[in-house]
Amino acid sequence: MQQLIALYTRTYGTEPTEVKALTAAGSNRQYFRLSGTPTVVGVVGTSCEENRAFIAIAQHFFNHQLNVPQLIAVSDDGNRYLQQDLGSTALFDLLAEARTNGIYNEEHEQLLTDTIRQLPRLQFLGAQGMDFSVCYPLAEFDERSISFDLNYFKYCYLKLTGLEFNEVHLYDDFQRLTRKLLSVSGNTFMYRDFQARNVMIVNGEPFFIDFQGGRRGPVHYDVASFLWQAKAQYPTALRERLIDAYIEAAQPFERFNASEFRQTLRHFVLFRLMQVLGAYGFRGLHERKPHFIQSIPFALNSLRELLTEPFTEYPYLDALLRQLVDTPVKQEDKTLELEILSFSFKNGYPYDASGNGGGYVFDCRALHNPGRYDEYKQLTGRDEPVITFLRQYDEVEAFIAEAETLLSNHLNRYLQRGFTHLQASFGCTGGQHRSVYCAEQLAQRLHTLYPNIRIVVHHREQKIKYTLQ
Repeated sequence: MQQLIALYTRTYGTEPTEVKALTAAGSNRQYFRLSGTPTVVGVVGTSCEENRAFIAIAQHFFNHQLNVPQLIAVSDDGNRYLQQDLGSTALFDLLAEARTNGIYNEEHEQLLTDTIRQLPRLQFLGAQGMDFSVCYPLAEFDERSISFDLNYFKYCYLKLTGLEFNEVHLYDDFQRLTRKLLSVSGNTFMYRDFQARNVMIVNGEPFFIDFQGGRRGPVHYDVASFLWQAKAQYPTALRERLIDAYIEAAQPFERFNASEFRQTLRHFVLFRLMQVLGAYGFRGLHERKPHFIQSIPFALNSLRELLTEPFTEYPYLDALLRQLVDTPVKQEDKTLELEILSFSFKNGYPYDASGNGGGYVFDCRALHNPGRYDEYKQLTGRDEPVITFLRQYDEVEAFIAEAETLLSNHLNRYLQRGFTHLQASFGCTGGQHRSVYCAEQLAQRLHTLYPNIRIVVHHREQKIKYTLQ
């Protein structure tokens, strides 16, 4: 993070006033909001090639006046960059109520329509003059690209169900599907992950992020990605209107026959749903990321709905998928438990009952101590007067924010690796005020960020222990 702060300082001549980690759902990239004049988003990437792809595509799109964040600065090694802060309002979040009750009102539909009408601009204008050789990991949607995704599905999801299948027959239908997908011309930009989580709404207008996996390819793939996003579960009538909106918006670039477009789109929807199930299998069942595990039933529902009209071109695959949608994946219970403690240094360091050792110990003794004042001596960091006292000091908030960043990064890695226990302890002189307050505050914040992690709060000196539900 210090190198990211240095990049900000070098760019603007002053350090940011605050750095806050942002939650990343899918990739291993780390995002931070660096507040100051101006406030920007900083990104730390784990792949130089992927970073280069994003940087090149972002600059190209911005030069074509497409709605993407402006790239501001890149570190010398290319591993870090600053970009325009588009705020925190994602289309996915604005549709949360509709996903819950299944009712998409006029405002929801307008947001979706505005978004999908922008897609042809990204695909057609974005492809004009683009050097596709910068794309990572592949420059175009080709046989290798399709093979990678189909194998992703086979090995990271299908095999985990325990379903028996004939490898040869499945391979033959995979080949037939590949030929069908490649029969569609595609000298356009294929966003690849065009979905509501990657659409930010800024002053009512959609802006687009996370397109670093894009490449040359057919337009149908992105339409399938957007309208069959697993958790969205758009009603059929709404989905049909959005397809019409897309075809109309694409008219200045290419005139599609609506019936033929829909028939071709079905095959891309089939392919996309298998691809996302592979991703959910890997990111969720293997790396233990809750968002992906939660998305599996929604993807299966979409696949079940799609199969109401048989895919006679792929008879073996069609029959296998009909079994798949009703076959649960066996999961080992590997719930991650985070134990957050408060303690007094006078009584020694906390004992780790898990036997794993490790974890964090944060020393709160540099913070202003409410215990010095008579009115707080009989209270703890759970009592409102002490909470009010500590909240007035910026140093306390900064201390907790730094601990939150460290723990968030650590939890992400533990979820990926299937670990089951992490301990974080806050110590102060008496284990009564500062350590208790910090433990409580951090537990609440992390519970909001990681609702599927079991968080146990333990105030050792008060003999209080409870689990956040």
